[in-house]
Amino acid sequence: MRTISGLLVGAAMLGSVALPAFADPATEVLGSDFTFPNAIDGMPGKLSDFKGLQINHFTTNDDVRLAYWEAGTGEPLIFVPGWSANGAEYVNVMYLLSKRYRVIVLDPRNQGLSQKVEYGARIERFSMDLKQLIDHLGIAQANVCGWSMGASVVWGYIDLFGTNSIRKTCFVDEPISIVNHPGWSEQESSEAGAMVSSPDHVLAAFSTPLPSPPKPSDTNLIARSQLRDSLYFDNSESFARAVVDDDPKFAALVMWDHASNDWHDVLRHKVDVPTAIFTGEFSANVPSQRWAQSVIPNARLYVYSKAEQGDHFLMFKNPVKFAQDIEAFLDER
Repeated sequence: MRTISGLLVGAAMLGSVALPAFADPATEVLGSDFTFPNAIDGMPGKLSDFKGLQINHFTTNDDVRLAYWEAGTGEPLIFVPGWSANGAEYVNVMYLLSKRYRVIVLDPRNQGLSQKVEYGARIERFSMDLKQLIDHLGIAQANVCGWSMGASVVWGYIDLFGTNSIRKTCFVDEPISIVNHPGWSEQESSEAGAMVSSPDHVLAAFSTPLPSPPKPSDTNLIARSQLRDSLYFDNSESFARAVVDDDPKFAALVMWDHASNDWHDVLRHKVDVPTAIFTGEFSANVPSQRWAQSVIPNARLYVYSKAEQGDHFLMFKNPVKFAQDIEAFLDER
């Protein structure tokens, strides 16, 4: 953890700590600029148009070098990506929200620009990595948002460390338990978001090609990840594919542990800060997100319509609405 003065600790609590002196502009870290394939009013045409976007690194206590993307100043807002995802995919979300917040996106171990290692492939270790990021940044309290598996990482963080360092949190479209439990009723399985009887089936689903090109009406998660019916999504996915060298072997290491977890107890008993939950009509997770809202005190549920790109990738396909919604939520006192 960095040593900082009492003055800086106080500033961190207000979210106004300056960016670290060792921060590097994204274009320098990546070695080149990037031109987005679609011109969108109000959004950067090139990566270099996103002034202040930086890519930084820190080393965990088990000697793994993790990358994190950072932009803006103000109240800290930390994003934890989903399985196999990375900060590059958040480029539009970061651009919009960094006008008001200090936005930080962690590349989890074995994902994005972070180091790939054959150990620590457990959600609890990913949760520790999140804690060590917060400690490294010297942030006393932050808003934290987990998408997909990233929500599980935040739940693991809350389970291990509580919510003292979290002001508000949001979860985007993550089942409470991916694997169905013996003896659960149909309603219990639906409210958990359970999809399979074994983690093996999850890995098989991600490794099996779709039989035909996806259609806009498809509800299959993998099919919807391949749809390019949002110019924002096309831009961010094109950028991520250009700058991130994915290795499916390393990404797969965490999937067994991730799919095996059941988070009912954490949501019932430990999430005690203001919470926003996001899902959409194209997602199979709506019942589980409604259940989460029902057990988290005063939780707010946002269900995006099909016309609003309401699927598992809603924040990337409709970043303008997402940014507006999360700003309004964070502004509530």
